[in-house]
Amino acid sequence: MATLARIYQSSFDRAPAQTLMFTNGCLSALGDVCAQSIELFSSRDLERRNYDPARTIRFIAFGVGMGPLIGRWNKFLEHAFPLRSAGGKVSFTSLAKRVAADQTMMAPVGMAIFVSSMGFMEGKNVTQVTKKYKDMFVPAMVANWKVWPAVQMVNFRFMPLPYRVPFQSTCGVFWTVYLSLLNSQAKER
Repeated sequence: MATLARIYQSSFDRAPAQTLMFTNGCLSALGDVCAQSIELFSSRDLERRNYDPARTIRFIAFGVGMGPLIGRWNKFLEHAFPLRSAGGKVSFTSLAKRVAADQTMMAPVGMAIFVSSMGFMEGKNVTQVTKKYKDMFVPAMVANWKVWPAVQMVNFRFMPLPYRVPFQSTCGVFWTVYLSLLNSQAKER
């Protein structure tokens, strides 16, 4: 594990955006593969027992695109809400502000990007994407706010800046399973 961390850190130091793109893309793919596996093994409908590689590719594309965006967002939060004061103590007020900013600004933006990009990559038109957005945005955001504030509290408090996106993406494997299943259900409607 230490070797993997050294390789990641070295890659991040040389090319942070590309490292975040690769890491986030791989972990998004892993989340969709897990979601599809759950769907395949739990489906009683034999017609639906097919793995959809195009769906995983869409998740890779989404993850690749979001990695650098989330990385820049984390860098902005780092500067806007410094956690340590001159004495080195952690400011829980700044930590709460980071989480609040993340959940009120980036979470809805990220969800909107997810819903629209998935819809367009699936070949939907604007009307269909708008319907998909109306069907899944609110339930996904409510679920987001039940899970991600606690995850981000740990992330912002304990993770060094270069490791925040991979930590978030690793936790996000489970979130991607949820989004992938929700997206698949919305696709059927």
